[in-house]
Order: sequence, then C-alpha cells, then structure tokens
Amino acid sequence: MPGFPLPPHPIPACVALLVIVTASTDLVSRRIPNPIIVAGLVGALLVQGWLHGPLAGSVTWFAGALTGFALLLPFYLLRGMAAGDVKLLMMVGAWVGAFMTFHIALATFVIGGIWSLALAARRGRIGHLVTNLQYLMTSATQRGLSRAAGEPPALESVGSLPYGVAIAAGTLGVLFTTLA
Repeated sequence: MPGFPLPPHPIPACVALLVIVTASTDLVSRRIPNPIIVAGLVGALLVQGWLHGPLAGSVTWFAGALTGFALLLPFYLLRGMAAGDVKLLMMVGAWVGAFMTFHIALATFVIGGIWSLALAARRGRIGHLVTNLQYLMTSATQRGLSRAAGEPPALESVGSLPYGVAIAAGTLGVLFTTLA
C-alpha cells in the first residue's frame, strides 16, 4: 500500500503478539479474554503517549479505539458477532490508529466473508446463509415491526467462527503488506 506508513516501533511487534495470542485463545476456548484486551488497551495508551506525547498519543489511541469499536458494533448489535471481537478490533485500533484500523477492518471482512462462505458451503448451508444475510440487511424498522407483530426472527445459525482469527489475519496481513 504505497503512502501507507507502518506505525513506529514497537507497535507492529506488540500488535502482532496480541492478535496471535487472542486468535489462539479464540480458537481454543471460543473466547477473547478481557484481561488481554485491557492489558492491550493500557499498553497502547502508554506506548502512544511515549511515542507521540501525552496529548497527541491519547488522541491517536482514542481515535483508533473508537474506529475499531464503531466498525464492528453494528454487527454485534445485529447478533452477527460476539462482543470480544468488537473489543479486539477496538484494542488493535488503539495501537495502530484510525486510518490503519479501517484498512484492517476491510481485510478482516474479506477474510471472514470468504471463511463464512467456505464453512456454509462445506456444511451445505448456503441457503441458510443467504437468508441470514437478508435478515441482517433489512432495516431496523422492518425488524421492529416484525417483532411487534409477534414474529420472532427465525434465524438458525449456519455456524459460528472464531472471528478473532479473522481479525488477527486481517491485522497481520495489513501490517505485512505495509512492510513491503
């Protein structure tokens, strides 16, 4: 990505370590532990303040964390992902800033989407996946009217993914392409 600078050291190494650890725990236990998220957020604030000064570092930290949170929150609210995934991208954003977080989210969406399609195809559940996506794409008003009419949403999960792995892959992919 030309014109897309790598964050100053030690940020890439810290972020790589954190996403590898969280992806590993997500794979094994299907959870992203809050202590890792909190440690990552505190570490990011300290490093950002050390590298950029207290004010500029805090602004970079906050903008990146807010970007990561805002990009995944709608999917959490629509029951499309777990809270740990939202917190993980928020933590990554605190380390790398808003601009790179946006690119990491895009890479993560591509990786997660391909992985979801492959999982649904392997399980013979593409039709269910399409139905679930249609539900997620309907307006909030339509969903509210449906629930008010006593029709609970009939969503059957196609299967869940340890999305922390997709976030880690997207993060590492963006970091490594930035190195090139």
